[in-house]
This record gives sequence, structure tokens and C-alpha cells, in this order.
Amino acid sequence: MTNPFSPAAARAISGPSWLVKRRVDAAEKLATTAWPSATEEIWRYSRVDDFDPERYHPDPRPTKPETAPGGGPFAAEVGARAGLVVIHNGHVVHRELDDALAAQGVWLGDIADAEEKARERLGTVTDSSSDAFTLLHDGFMTGGACLHVPEGVVIEKPVVVVHWSEGDGAAIFPHTLLIAEPGSEVTLVERAASASAAKGMLVDAVVELLVDDRAHVRYVGVQEHGPQTWQIALQRAHLGREATLRSSAVALGGEYARLRSESILLGEGAESDLLAVYFGDGDQMLDFRTLQEHRAPRTRSDLLFKGAVEDNARSVYSGLVHLLPDADKAKAYQTNRNLVLTEGASAESIPNLIIEANDVQCSHASTVGPIDEDQLYYLETRGIPPEDAERLIILGFFDDVFDRLPVPDLVGSLRRSVIDKLERCTA
Repeated sequence: MTNPFSPAAARAISGPSWLVKRRVDAAEKLATTAWPSATEEIWRYSRVDDFDPERYHPDPRPTKPETAPGGGPFAAEVGARAGLVVIHNGHVVHRELDDALAAQGVWLGDIADAEEKARERLGTVTDSSSDAFTLLHDGFMTGGACLHVPEGVVIEKPVVVVHWSEGDGAAIFPHTLLIAEPGSEVTLVERAASASAAKGMLVDAVVELLVDDRAHVRYVGVQEHGPQTWQIALQRAHLGREATLRSSAVALGGEYARLRSESILLGEGAESDLLAVYFGDGDQMLDFRTLQEHRAPRTRSDLLFKGAVEDNARSVYSGLVHLLPDADKAKAYQTNRNLVLTEGASAESIPNLIIEANDVQCSHASTVGPIDEDQLYYLETRGIPPEDAERLIILGFFDDVFDRLPVPDLVGSLRRSVIDKLERCTA
């Protein structure tokens, strides 16, 4: 069978010459790279052994629609916004940006059309964390969202990016590049979704967050893929001196959905908060691998991931806090909590620490278990029906993460999505 992801296939995809060359170089590296297996620690407990690249195919043809399902409704849920990009099967089909921000030099649009200054930073975050799936992504990405915020510019309202994917057997490669120059400030909200009827779709996504010195970035990623979509995603951030990142992930969809979330604190005084809410039902598997890497002194990171599984769903959390020798006086915290709601569901939680620095504060914690029977009893003795009591406890379990999301207008719709999953389980 013809290799659907050969260098020749990468070369056949249209685009500017610099992007075609980048694709072919990555595809040539991919041709000599072995696919990972579950015997590797970073893929332990995963479904990667079930991955068959011959099930999928890239689509070299540009898409024509001027919108994508869910683009308008989700953007409306975010509330007032500064800009919007809608992407269909990896192709930008709609773009809008506040005129006042454009006048200040903010650039929002397709990576394929980005100015050279932004193109030069494409891949600088992910190249140091490359694996077979990032090479596959780089070999077949057709473009994506690029947001470039100049030095000192503050964007008060969120910028929204909506990714919609569809097509039986399609392999889609969404990419988002955020460049926040020194002293800038921005909130970026992304939603990734795919057709519920699509069969055997692969979404191989990359998000690069470049947070320069004293820049402040708030990022929210919402994943609501269809039930037969495989997602392999990498979100990686580089933080400069006194930079801050507040990153939140909400994962509700997909057949197998993996997110590798990495925060690299490069500059003294950098701070990173990583939050996540995830809920699996049916036969879903939600897979999270995190890295908090401190390379400079007086840095701080805090991670809180909370998840629930029901039916036959599985979740995996494996996280590493790594304090390198130069990270003196760093503070790093990592917490993962899991609720297992029904017999047949399961959750794995593996926090890890590597400490090579002196005079640091560091901790990790994880829990896996059912709903607390004492909490249920307390509510039921006050006249609350058992199913309502369980729902209240689960929503309360997630609330401390929801309350910390940087876009409060989104919380209501995300809580409704969690309630919908609960109601499917009890129906």
C-alpha cells in the first residue's frame, strides 16, 4: 500500500514555498522515525499500539466553506471578543480583528500568510520536544492560526480560535502559534471539535505559546471531538523573565484523546499555572502527560488537573516536575484528582518529581476513587434525591477549576456539557 504520509505526499500539498520545504523536511525525518509504542514510559497506559497510519489520509485540497459548524455559537459563548479565526480541516476560512488592535500592530490570521518575523519563530517551541507525531504534524500541516502581539500591547478582550474537522479517514493537522512580545498581555480561547458521524478521523494538533519577558498570557483550550476521533495534541509554552502563563484545558470528547501539556520556565521569576477538567464516558480514553520544567531561579509553577470517568471510560495522568540545577528558590506544585463513578471505569495517576536545584519548595499529590459516601449521605439526609446529590458533588468537584478559568462567560456552557454527560449515564 502507498504510504499516505510520504515526503512525496507532503510535497503535493499546496502552499507557499517556505511551508512546502518545511513540510518535506519533516516528512523525510518521519520516514526514518519509528512510531512509538506503549513499552515507552511516556506512552505507558496509552492506546498508541492501536494506531495504524494507513487508516488515514491527508487532504491536499483547500476547503471552500466560509464558516465551520459551531464557530458562531462557541464564539458567542465566550462573550465580547477582540478577534476570531475559524479553521476548517486545517484551513483558515474566516478571520476578524478589532481595527484598533490592527492599528497597534497586532496580527491575526493564517500561519501560511504570516509575516517573516512570525514565521521565524514557528516551531521554535516544539522542535525541542519532537516525536513521530509532531513530525507527522509538521509534515502535513497546511496552515493554522497565528496571533502576534507586539511589545507592550494589551488585548483586553479574548481572541477566539475555532477548529472544526470532518471527513471519514481524514488526517487533520491544526496548528496555533501565539507570540506575546515583551510586556504584552492577551487571552486566547480555542475550541477543537469534529463531526460526531465521522469515522476513523485523526486530529494531530500543535499549540505553541511564546511568552516573552514580562508578557502575560491566559489560554483556554476546549476539546469536544466526536466519538470516533483520535486526537494526539501537543501544547508547549516557553516563558521568559517574569512572564506568566495561565493555561486551562477542558477535555470532553474523542475516542482516544491525548494532550501533552508542557510549560518551560526559561526566565527568572516566570510563573505557570496549568489547569484541566476532563470527563470521560462510554469507551473514551482521555490521556494527559504534563511537564513543568524550571530552568531559572525564583520560578513558580502550579498544576491542578481534575477528572471523572464513568461507563467503561479510562483516564491517564502522568506528570513530571523537573527542577534543573539553575532553578534555585523555585516553587512547584502538582495535583491530580480523579473520580471513578461507575464499575468498569478506571483512572491512572502517576505524578513524578526530579529535583536538581537547592532551596526549593516542591510537592505532588494524586487521588483516584469513587464519590465520598459521607458526602452522599449528608445530602440525601437533607432530602436531596441520590441522582441529584451525585450531580451536585461532581459539579462541586470541578468548580474550583471552573472558577479559575480566565473567561467566566464560558463556565455556564462547560458546566452544561458536564451535566449532559452525567444525564447520559443515568438515562
